[in-house]
Amino acid sequence: MLELDERLQRLQAQMREWSGEVHRLALEVDASPENIEKLIELPALRYLATLLIPADRQPSPLRLGPHVYDGTRCIERVVAIEELASADAAAVLAAPGPSLSGVIVAQLADEEQKEWYYQRLLSAPRWTFFALTEPAQGSNAGQLTTRLHRDGDAWRLTGAKRYVGGAARADLGVVVARRSGGPLGVTAVLVETSEPGFAAVPLPTVGLRAAGLSAITLREVPVSEDRFLGRHLPATARGMNAVTRTFHQFRPGVAAMALGVARAAHKYVTDHRRTLRVAERHRLDELAARIHTVRRLVRLAAARVDADPTDGALGSVAKVRAVALAEQATALAPRFFGSGARLDHPLLDKLARDALGLEFMEGTSHMQKLSYVQSHLKGRLTGV
Repeated sequence: MLELDERLQRLQAQMREWSGEVHRLALEVDASPENIEKLIELPALRYLATLLIPADRQPSPLRLGPHVYDGTRCIERVVAIEELASADAAAVLAAPGPSLSGVIVAQLADEEQKEWYYQRLLSAPRWTFFALTEPAQGSNAGQLTTRLHRDGDAWRLTGAKRYVGGAARADLGVVVARRSGGPLGVTAVLVETSEPGFAAVPLPTVGLRAAGLSAITLREVPVSEDRFLGRHLPATARGMNAVTRTFHQFRPGVAAMALGVARAAHKYVTDHRRTLRVAERHRLDELAARIHTVRRLVRLAAARVDADPTDGALGSVAKVRAVALAEQATALAPRFFGSGARLDHPLLDKLARDALGLEFMEGTSHMQKLSYVQSHLKGRLTGV
């Protein structure tokens, strides 16, 4: 899957065509994130709004020629995300739709829950959220303090979450909480933001401003048992194992976003510096070669997790390499325009800020390095 087949080539070409409209509004949305509303009707965001909803549950999934696309395969998502992120990575993160919550719903929800969740998203463009990270514990699921507890015949959710994409805009989402001690005591539940006790506020950020990272406060939020994900599955198949598999599925997409940012920085230089000195041409060609190499790694990571959803080792490698590339590309690009380049070229400034923001998504680089070292010790990276 390092080279795209005809089906994925069609998708790539369509996303490249649609990305122009997203790019045109990138700086406007960065300046005022509420302007994301202007993007909702764009074809690219309409596609993202139903990404991860199986095609057989959609009345009109994306069709290109004889092919149907729903993003349920990771390789499809990374192809689409790279193209759209080269226009604006923050807009990809800010789009309505299932996003991370859709990955865990696909794994754990029973038929009744899936019907409820997918129909809510198909009735109108809706934002969702996936709440794991906490103020003091970060994304360490083993140290969760957000709790599900019984209150008579009902369950209630109490705690706090931080850095949750889109939560202040969302209508529904998934909260990961602790119902009992030990690794099997972690439970993911569906929550509507209209429930009493649920509050979310946007956090100010330097990069990825449109993404709407939010802080959530949960004060005795009622949760019925029919909203417990994985209730029909054995305990070992849900909880922390499901959270881990969710990140394995989503991480190559974050790498694809970083790859798109690096591409955008490279393209900005080629579009705005027509004449280059020999040394400058060499640096730009070297960057292009590195983009090509990392693209192959990202696609291989996506194909690997499609083959085995429990194998996230290569996704960790891809995320580290792609984010480092994005940071280096966005630091290099202003050097082609002299001092004050980030003031004179606002898009270069935005790309640099967004690249740094991607470092903190789906685990920082030092966490990913620990993950793939452990995988190497277990023999899972043989031949890579």
